[in-house]
Amino acid sequence: MTHQLNIEFVQSLQDEAKQLLKALIATPSFSKEENATANIIEQFLIQHGVKTNRVQNNIWATNVHFDKSKPSILLNSHHDTVKPNKSYTLDPFSPIEKEGKLFGLGSNDAGGSLVSLMACFLYFHTTEQLPFNLVLLASAEEEISGLNGVELALKHIPAIDFGIVGEPTLLEMAIAERGLMVLDVEATGVAGHAAREEGENALYKLVEDIEWFRNYQFEKVSPLLGAVKMTVTVIETDNKTHNIVPSSCKMLVDVRVNELYSFEEVLATITSNVQSSVQPRSLRLRPSSIALDHVLVKAGVSMGKGYFGSVTTSDKALMSFPTLKMGPGDSARSHSADEFILIEEIEEGVLTYIQLLSTIFTS
Repeated sequence: MTHQLNIEFVQSLQDEAKQLLKALIATPSFSKEENATANIIEQFLIQHGVKTNRVQNNIWATNVHFDKSKPSILLNSHHDTVKPNKSYTLDPFSPIEKEGKLFGLGSNDAGGSLVSLMACFLYFHTTEQLPFNLVLLASAEEEISGLNGVELALKHIPAIDFGIVGEPTLLEMAIAERGLMVLDVEATGVAGHAAREEGENALYKLVEDIEWFRNYQFEKVSPLLGAVKMTVTVIETDNKTHNIVPSSCKMLVDVRVNELYSFEEVLATITSNVQSSVQPRSLRLRPSSIALDHVLVKAGVSMGKGYFGSVTTSDKALMSFPTLKMGPGDSARSHSADEFILIEEIEEGVLTYIQLLSTIFTS
């Protein structure tokens, strides 16, 4: 397939993307409370002749000439937000445009990516003889890694071969992402009176394990994501009395796993080295990567895009197929007071996504 870029259509979609983002900013959409923004997204697509599908607050659609015999590309970003922090000086729900910036909660994370991907989808929506199918998914509950977000939607949408996950990356390519595993670790002892040196102090046992977590280094260090990182973040005993030896002492351990290890490998190493019991809270948010020779990455490199490993976690972690995380905006602005995205970043996001797919289609 050869493709000549329709600049006038691109500019029209850029304008519509900016207006849609303003409407989304003006509509509160905290995780699990995204019904109103789901309605806006659904109506926007319907007005553009798109047949939509909805699973709770997840909206999805396919290109007109969807062909089951062809591979399918997912275009995904989320429309939920965190709650605004107390340092805001502007109304988080007022889409204020000034000095080349669009302010508002969710503008950067990940509204700019979402509307840019939606514009990209509309650009190709009715195109005939695409070598791939396109599946657009505006998902919910990303900020809390909820069960009724992308994980639910993936059970309903067509089978996906690979995808783009829209998150603010300055439009550079995040080809690897750390996984997150939270561990409940408990040391068990025997209660006794502290003055009589009775019992078996669970706290002392746990201290030994804390030292192990603090000092142990996993052998494989990723050139993209660095070493596996383990951090003890919370500790508590089963009593609050000064003269009782605790029979139980618990801690939480935050484990960030690079793409060179599976969760099972990391867990096996931990359990064989500590005396406390170890229970992972979840194994859902796994590390992920996409190969440098994948068609998406090669297309991005041909466009002059750089690549890196992302230390933040996204819905990419819940996808079993290769995904590229890339989008307009800056991750450093996410969850910050007076969040904003540059107007030119939205425009560039729309154009970049279209060019990326065009490069794939013509390769």
